[in-house]
Amino acid sequence: MDSLTQIILGAAVGEAILGKKVGNKAMLYGAIAGTIPDLDVAASYFTDTVTALSMHRGFTHSIVFSVLFAPILGWLVSRYETYKDFKGWSWLFFWAFVTHPILDAHTTWGTQLFWPFDLRLAFKTIFVIDPLYTLPFLVFLILTLRQKRSSKKRSFYNRIGLLVSSLYLLTTFFLKASAFSQFEAALKNQHIDYLKIDTRPAPLNTVLWSANVETEQAFLLGNYSFFDTQPITFESYPKNHELLGGLIENESVQRMIAITENWYTITKKNDQLYFNDLRFGTLSMAPKSQNFVFQYKIELDPTGNINFTEVEKDTSDGKKLLTELWNRIKGN
Repeated sequence: MDSLTQIILGAAVGEAILGKKVGNKAMLYGAIAGTIPDLDVAASYFTDTVTALSMHRGFTHSIVFSVLFAPILGWLVSRYETYKDFKGWSWLFFWAFVTHPILDAHTTWGTQLFWPFDLRLAFKTIFVIDPLYTLPFLVFLILTLRQKRSSKKRSFYNRIGLLVSSLYLLTTFFLKASAFSQFEAALKNQHIDYLKIDTRPAPLNTVLWSANVETEQAFLLGNYSFFDTQPITFESYPKNHELLGGLIENESVQRMIAITENWYTITKKNDQLYFNDLRFGTLSMAPKSQNFVFQYKIELDPTGNINFTEVEKDTSDGKKLLTELWNRIKGN
């Protein structure tokens, strides 16, 4: 999830653990702890794209990380804070750490919660930024902050914030199941034979859902809103995996394929090969759009190594997408 949401979650968790004993400092340390797992993004400055992607939401988003580092930070804080309870501070950091990847597990990218096991947990029930999750949570956190430490309303507001946000997450599973059934029915009605189907919420909401459908030679991309009145339509994107030729055996290429879980296409423009990650769709609702959210140039360096360079996004595309999303959410 986005940084603001993780700060809010961490602060609420910190308050639940130590709020009655240390007041607003519990929120402060919880908020800090809630952002620490995302420091793994720094890997992009020190290593290649493929390695950075494989590390993203890896070790720092695992139970192992929470178990190892919570007592270390708990000990450090207990050394200089007035409240000296090592166990209490350790529990605060542990729960702020571990709830971060649990929340991230609901997104499309998912997390390696059970690192070092090669298992990425991704429920794909919520977009990385979702106002319906974050804003009510923020309101209750502010209400909590305004109460005195000893006030019963303080713990009440914090519990309500945690409950409302958690119930929303639970609801998204039912929304995903409902959307999934609609995509399945559409494929059946259109007599489309497919190998597998993957669904996820469209950006910023859980009313509009997207589906990736794999067939023998292509991937089909479709959208469904709970306000739709017309049948679902699918756009076909040829896999073009054969364009990789001998590059398919390269280790970096194989790692990228594994990262995308085989949801990728290859396109060629002016003799330049592009690797398109389909898990996040396109930056446009227009039919046949080739403006993929994550697209990488496949480049060969002088030493013969293959590098993946992410294609920069145009900010105007994001603004246009917001308008298109709003119109599509209202139904087809």
